[in-house]
Amino acid sequence: MSEKAHYGLLKGKKGIIFGPLDESSIGWQIAVHAHKEGAQIAISNVATALRFGNIEELSAICGNAPVIVCDASKNEDVENCFIELKEKFGPVDFIVHSIGMSQNIRKQLPYEELNYEWFMRTLDVSGLSLHRLVSYALKTEAVKDGASILALSYIASQRNYWTYSDMGDAKSLLESIVRSYGPRLAKRAIRINTISQSPTYTKAGSGIPGFEKMYEYSDLMSPLGNASAEECAEYAMTILSDLSRKVTMQNLFHDGGYSSMGATIPMIKLAHEVLNDKELAARVGLDDYTPARECPES
Repeated sequence: MSEKAHYGLLKGKKGIIFGPLDESSIGWQIAVHAHKEGAQIAISNVATALRFGNIEELSAICGNAPVIVCDASKNEDVENCFIELKEKFGPVDFIVHSIGMSQNIRKQLPYEELNYEWFMRTLDVSGLSLHRLVSYALKTEAVKDGASILALSYIASQRNYWTYSDMGDAKSLLESIVRSYGPRLAKRAIRINTISQSPTYTKAGSGIPGFEKMYEYSDLMSPLGNASAEECAEYAMTILSDLSRKVTMQNLFHDGGYSSMGATIPMIKLAHEVLNDKELAARVGLDDYTPARECPES
């Protein structure tokens, strides 16, 4: 397969990507594409990610990009990260937040029985960390006027996806922070947005119970099919570039049209097959499913 074209969209720009882990992660793909589009980048993640991920390999791919160890849930780490980044690059043109974690999902605790300490950790790492990154980037003067800040979200921020559990709450917080910070950043022409991506086979995504079914369902419901991590990175390049100077406070769906669909012919056919095949219904756990349409008698 021939090498994909690149357009120099980020030529002369500098930025930092928080959260890439391995080749499957969206942050990894964003880093690779930003480098190919001409940007000089730094990479950041927690210390354990350096041991268990492939971050040194990513650094080499991206022209020996500096790697800055940072726990985005700790104020001191974030402040020191931006001080170090500024020393290496000066103020940057873009910041990418690709961070998410839920111990409750990892341990498969039902939403009704969440461990609240873990819940707070989910909100802190996956949502509040964006506020922390933006705040310390401003305080350390490590971000330029006219910069672009981008975070990765998912449609579960707005709709219920049963097994996405407390991560749905964290993504809601993430998108709210984008809206709250937007007008404040606009004073310096800095824009801030989220991309709401299709279900994607990443380390984090594949840890969600029933993820394969979520992925297949979304693919059937999307006119263009699910978007890959690489395709998300390609889209992200336009949001980080000067082509999106007037785009801010937006949750930008990158999901093959899934978010606008009510139903598709493949899904209707599949539902019809299940409803009319008792053996198949039993196999997928729908044999005894009856929606509550009436209030129980008192």
